[in-house]
Amino acid sequence: MKNKIKYTDETMGRLRVIKDFLPPPDQLVLKEENIKITISLKKSSVEFFKKEAQRHRTSYQKMIRRVIDWYASQYQKVLRISFQPAAIRRQLNSVVNRIR
Repeated sequence: MKNKIKYTDETMGRLRVIKDFLPPPDQLVLKEENIKITISLKKSSVEFFKKEAQRHRTSYQKMIRRVIDWYASQYQKVLRISFQPAAIRRQLNSVVNRIR
């Protein structure tokens, strides 16, 4: 640190208490169990992720992992919604209407 902090014995002014907005420590643990796999990707795809990772100062493997995780979570939402009775009814109605 170049500049040293100079502490004084001045009043700090009016203070106010803010609500605790941080989650408890057990909710801060976001790590899930990972498994190692071997995957073959196109060279152009890997080059793209390497270039973007370098630009954003992160790991290209982490970027690929996040894309796959995001895709899986979005698709799981679609599956959960599509198997609910109301969603099935709407899908059946749309098929019937196309046949008519």
